Amino acid sequence: MLRAVLFDFNGVLVDDEPIHLDLFQRVLAEEGIALSAADYYERYLGLDDRSCFAAALAARGEAATVPRLMRLIARKASYYQERVRREGYPVSSGAAGLVRGLAARGWMLGVVTGAQREEVEGALRQEGLLDHFKVLITAGDVREGKPSPEGYERALEAFNSLPPLPERLLHPHEVLAVEDSPVGLAAAAEVGLPTLGVARACSRDRLRGADAVVKGLTGLTPERLERLYAEASRR
Repeated sequence: MLRAVLFDFNGVLVDDEPIHLDLFQRVLAEEGIALSAADYYERYLGLDDRSCFAAALAARGEAATVPRLMRLIARKASYYQERVRREGYPVSSGAAGLVRGLAARGWMLGVVTGAQREEVEGALRQEGLLDHFKVLITAGDVREGKPSPEGYERALEAFNSLPPLPERLLHPHEVLAVEDSPVGLAAAAEVGLPTLGVARACSRDRLRGADAVVKGLTGLTPERLERLYAEASRR
């Protein structure tokens, strides 16, 4: 029985992977490092900012010191905030309706992401969705980002320990993880969650680790999500 849904943020609730690619390219170019779109989507999709910058620096044989990484992360976050203040958060088509429909059914909702908390709260607040989410696990809440399962482990713990408390403990098989990257799917699967892949920025073939795959959230109703969850749970 499906009782809760955990969403990834970038590429799932917000269609902002092109923005992140642009900003990674901008920041790295300022460091004299080129990043192609092919490399980003093949090697870095789903990683948090720290992991992405560290990997890009390592690929060039450059030191990824903590002070340098912090500067790069802060610069990218500043550029991102400039963009969304000017243009707003590009919330994915169908996301708001799906979240409201799930909340109306009384399902617990959460986000597990490598994004910054202010970005997640800003996007949800823009759409009037923030109060529908019981749990937000963001970059600052974990020691390691995806594919580490830490974020999903913390989300499950929070579902069961934060008020309002569930009538009975929530088990991993009752929680669907919605992800758009192989590293995100791996993190959720390690915790035992059934998974739904969103093939917007990533090919269906690269999301073959998902229990079920959709192209996007448009037209995805709570009823269809339940059917997809039932399919995923049988695998």
